[in-house]
Amino acid sequence: MLQNRCDVHTHTLFSRHAYSTVRENVLAARDAGLELLGITDHFSDMLFPGAGLEHADMRDYQHFLNTTVWPRTWEGVRLLRGAEADLRALDGRLYGQDIPVTEEITGAPVRKEATLYDRVVANCDYVIASVHLRDFAHEATVAQTTEMYVRALSQPKVLVIGHAGRAGVPFDVREVVGEAARQNKLIEINSHSLAARRREGRTWQSCRAIAEACAELGCQVAVSSDAHICAEIGGVSAALEMLEGIGFPQELIATRSAEAFLAAMEAAGLRVPTF
Repeated sequence: MLQNRCDVHTHTLFSRHAYSTVRENVLAARDAGLELLGITDHFSDMLFPGAGLEHADMRDYQHFLNTTVWPRTWEGVRLLRGAEADLRALDGRLYGQDIPVTEEITGAPVRKEATLYDRVVANCDYVIASVHLRDFAHEATVAQTTEMYVRALSQPKVLVIGHAGRAGVPFDVREVVGEAARQNKLIEINSHSLAARRREGRTWQSCRAIAEACAELGCQVAVSSDAHICAEIGGVSAALEMLEGIGFPQELIATRSAEAFLAAMEAAGLRVPTF
């Protein structure tokens, strides 16, 4: 039976359509027997759709700026700080990378020019790059969407490509998975994507094809709940069932233990925090 002792894609109240606090998620992780929890709230124009692109109001993103107050170990669970950033362009740009910040949360002018993305991910241990709003890829070729994912993988803080099997954006699976393996990055197997959909459906089949490519090409995966309420923390049974059905190797599941996930972070060139 496959083991999974980390949940590295979870959301809190900050994501607006999620319903639990950081502490509630930590307690749920403890009760589920998890060794490590990653909080990865949405960083997306889903949050503040009225915001313009000329500049960002940092007061809307204070949640990310102050995550350094979170204990690194809380209730016996190791806690990581992350973000799920939206892919918003075919060149692999993530949300906020073309939005300048001109003021601090106090209203004072910034001392150093930076983009919204740079400010938000500065304290993040890792970033999950996901497609939610796919309008920009409506008429894109498979070559273009494949390049989008490849370029996203090359971004320094990006560790995981999130729920690509349900994004509705076709791409060359083997090329993206192969590139992820070469860069020591991870492909997510998102249990929520599977639990909510029929096995014979397109999403299930797409996720299975991605997992099969990861197994064949030696790419590590992150098995995650994508929890939007604390009751879902650690709930990855649908993903593990699918992986077991294809004989997926335990050693390619980066979330099998805290040590394995932290080793995957280090291999990807990310700083591993001290707990």
